[in-house]
Amino acid sequence: MAFKVPRGTQDILPENTPKWQKIESILRELARVYRYKEIRTPIFEHTELFQRSVGDTTDIVQKEMYTFEDRGGRSLTLRPEGTASTVRAYVEHKMYGAPDQPIKLSYMGPMFRYERQQAGRYRQFVQFGVEAIGSADPAIDAEVIAFAMDIYQTVGLKDLKLMINSLGDKETRDTHRTALINHFKPHIHEFCDDCKNRLEKNPLRILDCKVDREHPLMQTAPKLTDYLTPTSREYFEQVKKYLEILGIEYEVDPNLVRGLDYYTHTAFEIMSTAEGFGAITTLCGGGRYNGLVEEIGGPDVPGIGFALSIERLLLALEAEGVELELDDALDVYVIALGDEAKLKAVELISSFRLKGISADMDYLMRKMKAQMKSADRLQAKFVVIIGETELEEGVVVVKQMETGNQEKVEINEIVNYLKQQLSID
Repeated sequence: MAFKVPRGTQDILPENTPKWQKIESILRELARVYRYKEIRTPIFEHTELFQRSVGDTTDIVQKEMYTFEDRGGRSLTLRPEGTASTVRAYVEHKMYGAPDQPIKLSYMGPMFRYERQQAGRYRQFVQFGVEAIGSADPAIDAEVIAFAMDIYQTVGLKDLKLMINSLGDKETRDTHRTALINHFKPHIHEFCDDCKNRLEKNPLRILDCKVDREHPLMQTAPKLTDYLTPTSREYFEQVKKYLEILGIEYEVDPNLVRGLDYYTHTAFEIMSTAEGFGAITTLCGGGRYNGLVEEIGGPDVPGIGFALSIERLLLALEAEGVELELDDALDVYVIALGDEAKLKAVELISSFRLKGISADMDYLMRKMKAQMKSADRLQAKFVVIIGETELEEGVVVVKQMETGNQEKVEINEIVNYLKQQLSID
């Protein structure tokens, strides 16, 4: 049988990996600048971690998790998102006891959700995220949002829109919950089964329903912002003030609730407004989760974070026609003419690589013309040619591919010559 990649997954081929590597390097550099240190957690966790943190009534837990039993009968789940694992590690390793707070963490790696494959959305996808745990200062909400915006602006995206909302504190949520139940209950029979199940358990999730999003009651549902306590309202105003100081434009969307149960206070999404991007325009989402650390066994410590899909970032770049500056060119291609010359070529290539010069040569015993074509396809900056005559003279012929200029260089000096030409220390 012919094997194919599993549905909802993809092979990232060598012609595309330079884009991924470029984005990954940008993300790591921004994490360094913002001082969010990398954490690496297991690819699977105990299922209960996600049930308790993400929420039993969410689509992720009810429909999308890849859950299995190991040989010891334990229920494990491939991580569907990164916050729960990061916070679990924060609690397990008692990071809340560190002298410098908040703890700022970043992560990058594959996540898994069983959902219908569509443009930019896969069952295995790569997520970059950050978490700032230990501060209830609205200024750090603004910092986290600024970090997310900075990523997209650094890669060259312009068609962006930041949407924010406040989900309030517990008092806000309780009052709003009652209002939502009273609003939807008389007509709940008109909604899907998921909404019916959520009415009493978590009516806020109804607002996030993809099936009934056009129902008239969705448009007239009580807005969280109308139920904010004075403390929550002041907190939200402070976040907005900091965003304005940073020069970050935003829109308040009262219906923005995010898809996870752990969010409180600030919630935000960054959307692509590029033409042709697709039906799902969200690039990045995040928010504050002040009760999550305590929920999974830690102290009452606040936190905030965001996560983005690299696949969707690449899709946004394509939609806007942005080309990343990639340096995937080969430094030098060595052409050997004859058996003795080939022995010397292997030696030269090794010496080039030891000095940080990327080098390659022909391994198919092709003629010189075919090798030159190969060097051209590989975008080699230089070609080094060595034959019997050159061996006798103790030189190589160096051709600069951009200009076509050729010159002879002594073999003993070729490494230093190339380092100088390539500006390699």
